[in-house]
Amino acid sequence: MRLGDIANAGAREYGKPLDGVRILAAEQMQALPFATQLLARLGADVVKVEHPVHGESGRGSTPAMKDPDGRAVGATYLRNNLNKRSVGLDLKAPAGRDLFLRLAPRFDVVAENFKAGTMARMGLGYDDIAAVHPQAIYVSLTGFGNGIDAYLDPSPYRSWPAYASVVEAMSGIYEYKTGPDQPPTTIPVGALGDISSALFAAIGVLAALRQRDRTGEGQYVDIAMLDAVVAMTDIVTNFWSMGVRQHGPGPSGQKRHPEQSSQLEVICEGFKADDGYVVLQVVREPQFYRLGELIGHPEWSADPRFASRKGWIPNLETVIRPAVEQWLQGKTKIDAATELTAAGIVAGPSSSAPDVIADPHVAARNMLVEMDRPDGVDEPILLPGNPVKLSKMAEGPETRVPWVGEHTGEVLRNELGLSPAELEQLHESGVIN
Repeated sequence: MRLGDIANAGAREYGKPLDGVRILAAEQMQALPFATQLLARLGADVVKVEHPVHGESGRGSTPAMKDPDGRAVGATYLRNNLNKRSVGLDLKAPAGRDLFLRLAPRFDVVAENFKAGTMARMGLGYDDIAAVHPQAIYVSLTGFGNGIDAYLDPSPYRSWPAYASVVEAMSGIYEYKTGPDQPPTTIPVGALGDISSALFAAIGVLAALRQRDRTGEGQYVDIAMLDAVVAMTDIVTNFWSMGVRQHGPGPSGQKRHPEQSSQLEVICEGFKADDGYVVLQVVREPQFYRLGELIGHPEWSADPRFASRKGWIPNLETVIRPAVEQWLQGKTKIDAATELTAAGIVAGPSSSAPDVIADPHVAARNMLVEMDRPDGVDEPILLPGNPVKLSKMAEGPETRVPWVGEHTGEVLRNELGLSPAELEQLHESGVIN
């Protein structure tokens, strides 16, 4: 799907669920920008506030492309800022702070993801916004929460900055996967810490807007990245509380913790096909016996070693893997997954980036969006599509990410009625671009 295309066009008459909702976001990197991009895809009008010269920090990430003025636009920024307008505004300048406070009452939601306490120190915290806009929904997304004094004690880590890798590590999932004696593999699945907290932020916004519909009152939505990842990695503490004391599932072919075989009674493994790996998960005995029948080992159903799932992991490397991988010889990973699923065994290919790009499911559900580059490179940037599919909402048309301060004049003229002379004075003083 390309920027500007429309899917489910027959639903255009319904508009979008968040049409009319307006969000003013002082945001950077991925966590909050992903949340506001999702809300924009659902119809919200998102105005992004960033530094007037170099923009927000996500623009400085790598790899990067060049904007029409030759400035770097990093991959993190590109993934998270479709369908927004950019206002270049120096929030550290008194005049910049004043403009932000004047803009706030024009919006339903004010959102920020600076380190805890930063906005309050600039005079732009929840109390400051509520003073000029009592109905505002104010969203803070930080590593460990800003803390809502009325009912939450502040985190002992409140002053710590955080990226996704930090909160993922603190959730316990790294040590759960590798054990205590190996260096953790950081960021193993992309920005889990960012995107999980973004989703909870979006849910918080929707819930607060719904409550405001009933009560007429705004409120503070306080999202901590560590909270989000603890929720996403629930098996770490849940399994421990249920007696599982293993140190990591152990990658294929590596020695497993001795207690694991009696406590984690599932097969969740990658097996080698001709062109890569197919991953299958077997959790019940009938599935295991169907696997045996499919790959030419129907005798497994009568084998005392496999009378229950307790025998799977102890015999995985010596019996099960060799048998499965012998059956996989001459098969592609997609063909193998097709045969396995037809037999009632949950399986799928372990895909490379080219596999994902060519995947018919991804194409059918518009899960990659092509953005043309302005810097002379023919191959488009591929960005994730909208995973929220609604029968009465058309997808698109989407607009490209904004350049730094591209909409500053438009927003300040339309929202605050600033004259050309006032805009020029603010520009000359460096408050806006």
